[in-house]
Amino acid sequence: MEFLNATYLALFLIICIGFIIGNIKIKGISLDVSAIIFVALLFGHYGVELPDILQKIGLILFIYTIGLQAGPGFFDSFKENGKNLVMLATLVVFSAAIITFLSIQFLGIDKSIAIGLMAGALTSTPGLATAIDVTHSPLASIGYGIAYPFGVIGVILFVKLYPRLFKINLAKEEVEYEEKAHGHFEAITRANFIVENEGVIDRTIEDLQVGSMTEGVISRIKHKNEAFVPKKHTILHKGDYIRVVGTQEALNRVELLIGPRVDVDISLGEAFIVQSYLVTKTELVNKTLGQLNLKDNFNATVTRVRRSGIDLSPNPSLKLQIGDKLMISSQKSSAKQISKLIGDNKSKLSDTDFFPLALGIVIGILVGGVSLSFGDAFKFNLGLTGGVLIVAMILGRIGKTGNMLWVMSGNSNHLLRQFGLMLFLAVVGTKAGATLVETYMQYGVKLFLIGGLITFIPMVLAAIVARMFFKINILTLLGTLTGSMTSTPGLAAVDTMTKTDAPSVAYATVYPIAMVLLIICCQILGLLF
Repeated sequence: MEFLNATYLALFLIICIGFIIGNIKIKGISLDVSAIIFVALLFGHYGVELPDILQKIGLILFIYTIGLQAGPGFFDSFKENGKNLVMLATLVVFSAAIITFLSIQFLGIDKSIAIGLMAGALTSTPGLATAIDVTHSPLASIGYGIAYPFGVIGVILFVKLYPRLFKINLAKEEVEYEEKAHGHFEAITRANFIVENEGVIDRTIEDLQVGSMTEGVISRIKHKNEAFVPKKHTILHKGDYIRVVGTQEALNRVELLIGPRVDVDISLGEAFIVQSYLVTKTELVNKTLGQLNLKDNFNATVTRVRRSGIDLSPNPSLKLQIGDKLMISSQKSSAKQISKLIGDNKSKLSDTDFFPLALGIVIGILVGGVSLSFGDAFKFNLGLTGGVLIVAMILGRIGKTGNMLWVMSGNSNHLLRQFGLMLFLAVVGTKAGATLVETYMQYGVKLFLIGGLITFIPMVLAAIVARMFFKINILTLLGTLTGSMTSTPGLAAVDTMTKTDAPSVAYATVYPIAMVLLIICCQILGLLF
């Protein structure tokens, strides 16, 4: 295999073969990009070597983009009523760390391999990156490669079998969830109403404070057979028809304030248009909808905001992000001006300013290098992964400083993250492959058993605690378990079991916390031994 000594050829060949294998699905299960590490292990066994600098570059890009993405969700999760979910995620990660600690202390497992086992059992590539960073050993990737397959399959089997073993009626759980759900992102819909209540007749929209009182948005009014986009000084007359956009609760409040719902057509005239606009101007990031002042400047109304596939209520206090899609009702003559104000340039979503990216990484590396001393016996620093991750999370939360835009579009983030991950997996895999056979000869099947225990026991403990103390809806529990195990394939398996969004909401709540806790546990285990 001498021709593989050409670094660039070996690198991209590993990536190509990895993607081919990763896309193979067996009963809906695939390895995805993680297949690269298994291909790299084989190449490394046959003597292929890749430069260390590629590993560092890949690690930094991957961790930094993960941090940017996870930052807002991580900090917001502490503001929600998800305390029980966070406790379960903490239980899962800490119990996995305790099992790992015991395997090192009493079973004689090499520290690097054991921490890699934990990362693989919880299917966490950031955990693997941290394990390699704190142990300075490629052996961590051997542990990861051994535990990862059961980490994927074990989570899927657990969430599939759990409802059957306990004879849980999922249909009943769905109904209970829908009745109690008052989540962050309620479905946005619309309805038409007739102005009948005496208290609102001949009063302006501004006087009635319809938006603040109901949280609904009046998108159009029909007066004497003429439909138009209202202004804040528009007067409501008896018999007028109005269209309101908002959640079901908001629409119910509008009905109490204005009058009953009606099934009538409120089509705007030819002078009006309803269309979507993309937020692509960086200066709008972190500005609120109210600050756009569309109503006064253009007599235009934002009827809904779509972000990452979710419809949000167009509250005046809602802060804008790059890539938000605003549905706006306005006069045709104002469309070009509105488009210019918001940006509405799809090509800009694929643009990435590399200066904030590079500056953020520099700050992260510097923060990671700062050491804190606790007496003579113990010194602690965040390390490369910890420093870059924490700085990226903070910058992702801030979003923008002056004219400096820290965040990037979803597509750009995904591309850089995947690129960094591919470099990282290819290098660490080839390093580990050089000692794979020797490691297996030394430890035998013991590593596979320990990896299985690290996957299985934390889920069982969390399920028992949830069942005995928290009384969490089973769909929310399964989503919490997959998020705590950082298992996207597990979430996909749960999603096929229900029509509700309960699993995905729980997954999104605990995933950032579980990821950060696992990285911290890897850091601590690396320092203890």
